[in-house]
Amino acid sequence: MDFDYVVIPALVLLVGALLVWLSFRRILSLSTKNCPTWRKVTEGIALSVAALACAAVAASASFNAVSLLYFRAHNLPPGDMYVIAGHRMHVICTGSGSPTLVLDAGLGNDALVWGGVQPWLSRTTRVCAYDRAGFGWSDALPSPRDAEHITSELHQLLVQANISAPIVLMGHSIAGIYIRDYATRFPADVAGLVFVDSSTPLQNQNSAFRAFITKLPSPLLMRLESIAGVPRLRGECSQTFPDFDAHAGKLLAEENCHEQFGAEAAELDSFTRSGEETVHTGPYGALPILIFSQDPLTTLSQPNSPKYLVDLANVWNQMQSDLLKLSTHSRRIIAKGSTHYVQLDRADLIKKEIPLFVEQIRSTTPQPTNFGSTVIE
Repeated sequence: MDFDYVVIPALVLLVGALLVWLSFRRILSLSTKNCPTWRKVTEGIALSVAALACAAVAASASFNAVSLLYFRAHNLPPGDMYVIAGHRMHVICTGSGSPTLVLDAGLGNDALVWGGVQPWLSRTTRVCAYDRAGFGWSDALPSPRDAEHITSELHQLLVQANISAPIVLMGHSIAGIYIRDYATRFPADVAGLVFVDSSTPLQNQNSAFRAFITKLPSPLLMRLESIAGVPRLRGECSQTFPDFDAHAGKLLAEENCHEQFGAEAAELDSFTRSGEETVHTGPYGALPILIFSQDPLTTLSQPNSPKYLVDLANVWNQMQSDLLKLSTHSRRIIAKGSTHYVQLDRADLIKKEIPLFVEQIRSTTPQPTNFGSTVIE
């Protein structure tokens, strides 16, 4: 059962109803109390406001829970489910051809985030996007949620789903660490790596990252807001995505109101452990590697950007450049105008470069002549 979006909203509704009943019961009893009129009026107003607030929170949380349940009941997960070590894992495979492109989403996202580019990439080769444990439709698993556990589960999923080597791993954000671990542990299976604005091992120990983390909203507050249905009230569950078809866009938008904070926290808690497991991964010889990075100028060109964001943008840009050292056959592309979500902001670039990358691995098109370079597109 979904604890955050079923159990807690039910409890909120029960507690809210109880508090509203107690508040109005107290208001009605005030007329019989022997106390000054001003006190009766003040207490009555305060109790009325409290009752309305409780009712509003309970109604919003309940509406969000019912909407999520209704949506999931009428929108079955695309793709297939496989049982890995007694737990279900979800994968969406489309297209045909070799090598198979395996898509791994960043923290807080799942296979749906690739919905704007997967159909196009499937014209070139087989493409499989999957949900890590606890995200999307994959069952949660206990800690630790570090790189070695996550890549072991992915390997088992690929075997169960008949996704045979060679594969090209494409990881966004934190998944960039996981695909490095996979390429180190199963090198014979991997024909190439694609980093999409990837995290790097032990980046959390950098002072710029520590300063940035202190500025982030409280995870507990964000979790409570989500449970209370605040993102739905803000319209985040009905936003549109230009490169998605209507159904895929609606699936992704609904995920904004069903954030999996438990799974996120588990991977963040294991982030240092994952970094220690992968900090010495590579270099990978002449393995083809393609690196997509966000445009640092989206931050650096803003006249009022706070110092901690400027510092982070510079450090992140350097770490992206350092990824070039992972192979003698690596290239980096800075996605002009893009934020961290290159696959959403510059889907056109992904659609252009990945098919070419696959053809180069197949040796059906000439190899690049600019290995080790960084270009802006």
